[in-house]
Amino acid sequence: MAQNFYIQQMQMMVQPMRDELTRLGFEELLTPEDVVQALEGKGSKGTALVVVNSVCGCAAGLARPAVAHSLQNEKKPDHLFTVFAGQEKEATAKAREYFEGYPPSSPSFALMKDGKIVHMVQRHEIEDRTLEEISANLTSAYDKYCG
Repeated sequence: MAQNFYIQQMQMMVQPMRDELTRLGFEELLTPEDVVQALEGKGSKGTALVVVNSVCGCAAGLARPAVAHSLQNEKKPDHLFTVFAGQEKEATAKAREYFEGYPPSSPSFALMKDGKIVHMVQRHEIEDRTLEEISANLTSAYDKYCG
């Protein structure tokens, strides 16, 4: 009984964090199968931004607004996906398999082109940065890799 209450409370707490990204057009990947379908299906052509969403402190608080700001850029990814670390653990683990060469990090952003990772922004590159600095990191990658 107490565990169900905890799960409900956690879901209510993270829903606004999910909504911040889905309002921008991000597709939530809730299962490992969703991840494979997205990243090997429609996300395997062109560019895809995968946001590893998180509730973790200051980094997560700036991550979502910085992504929103970055998407005002003229060039932007063709596809937008998100997994939620600590919530859909299996989907997040599956997504991280595509981030070859990078240790797990949340929050984080992975820009992929034609199914391969081309740019990664990890937690340590989000913490202690301004929204504008984080957004600039992303937009410079969009300018380089997005059509």
